[in-house]
Parts: sequence; C-alpha cells; structure tokens
Amino acid sequence: MNRELPTSLLMLIAGRHAQQRIFDAVQAGGFTDVTLAQGRLMAGMDPEGTRLSVLADRAQVAKQTATALVDRLEKGGYVERVPDPADGRARLVRMTARARAAIPVARDEEQRIEAEWAAYLGPRRMRQLREALTALREVTDPYVERRA
Repeated sequence: MNRELPTSLLMLIAGRHAQQRIFDAVQAGGFTDVTLAQGRLMAGMDPEGTRLSVLADRAQVAKQTATALVDRLEKGGYVERVPDPADGRARLVRMTARARAAIPVARDEEQRIEAEWAAYLGPRRMRQLREALTALREVTDPYVERRA
C-alpha cells in the first residue's frame, strides 16, 4: 500500500539529500578528515563562535557527543575554543581558517542544488517553496529572530 508521505518527511528526505551532496562536495574538495556528524555540528556554528550546548541542541545530539565531535574537530585544526566575551566563565567554539576554507566549497554545492531544484520545479514553484519554508522557520526554528 502506497500512502501519501507527510510533508515533514518529504522535507527531511530533500534536506538529507542536499546535506549528503554538500558533505560529498566538501570531501571531494580535500576536507576528507571531516565526518558527516562533524559537518552537521559545524553547520550550526555562528561566525563569532557558539557555545557547546547550543551546538549540541542545533545538531540534535547529546552534549557529550558534541563535546567528542568538537574535540576531534579541534585536533584536526577546524575549530578552536575561545573565551565568551559575554561571559568570562564560558567558552565558545569557533571555526579556524581551515574550516572557513571549506565554506566556499559547501556554498558552491548549495548553489548547484538550488539551481537544479529550480530547473526541475520551475521559477514560480521554487519561489513558492522558498517562501513557504521561510515562513515555517518562524514557528519551527528556535534560533530565528521572531517578529515583534
């Protein structure tokens, strides 16, 4: 029996496909010592750095798992732990130049994916998809700034 898949699962399938393609492109770009789990964690980093607990939450992993991932990323030269300027007792995890060098590779693949999806869906449907997903962020993303 074929059932109609829920929208949330359809979004997960498309997102997972895009995530894997971006990861594969980063690997092909020479960053072969980064795992998919580490990549997911880095994708949740803010430019100025992010607290470990926030990274764990964004990556939907236990804090202990995030700590282990950050430890390996730090050993690989991808991240560093720095003092949090807002709280001297806290630390931020921040990308190093090595990690930032992988960003253009990931962004290029993101653009290829967007172009392929736009070619498949057509400009109107792609615009509608982006508008709908952007609107859903307001009620699904705990880190998005809410409108007043």
